[in-house]
Amino acid sequence: MTPSAPPSRPPAEVTLPSENAVCVRRTFDAPVDLVWRAYTEPALMHRWLLGPPGWSMPVCDMHVRTRGTFLWRWRNDDDGKEFGFSGEFKEVVLHQKIVSTELFDPGDVGGTMGEGATVNTVTFEESGGVTTMTTLIEYASQADRDAALATGMTDGMEMSYKRLDAVLDGGAG
Repeated sequence: MTPSAPPSRPPAEVTLPSENAVCVRRTFDAPVDLVWRAYTEPALMHRWLLGPPGWSMPVCDMHVRTRGTFLWRWRNDDDGKEFGFSGEFKEVVLHQKIVSTELFDPGDVGGTMGEGATVNTVTFEESGGVTTMTTLIEYASQADRDAALATGMTDGMEMSYKRLDAVLDGGAG
């Protein structure tokens, strides 16, 4: 008998709580400590934070602590074009919350996600072995928010979250 695949999680819920913010909420069938590890350990992030097929993450440098920094870069495996994000962790509360700034670097892919850094607040809440991760992204303006949404950002997040489901099914290790 072939084991059945685990049920898929509902897709991320995307809301616009203010004129300059996006909120993305997603649940995962895993305890908070595993979701936290997958979100904060570069070796695990390389496995799921990829967006559409055909992209890899050659740079995932993270120092997850208050005043620590991060640098993420993605590469299109077909044409070699890259883009990335960098930022600073403003607040880190183990298994509960990460607040960071995030600055988009269009690299040679081009495009825009607004002028300047966002403030991102990611919270983690567990209930009955299911963890809800909520990401609030605050932009400098509504125009910046709308430019970011026009890139397909939230669709890419959901593609990555489906990969995260698979990583968590394996115990995040």
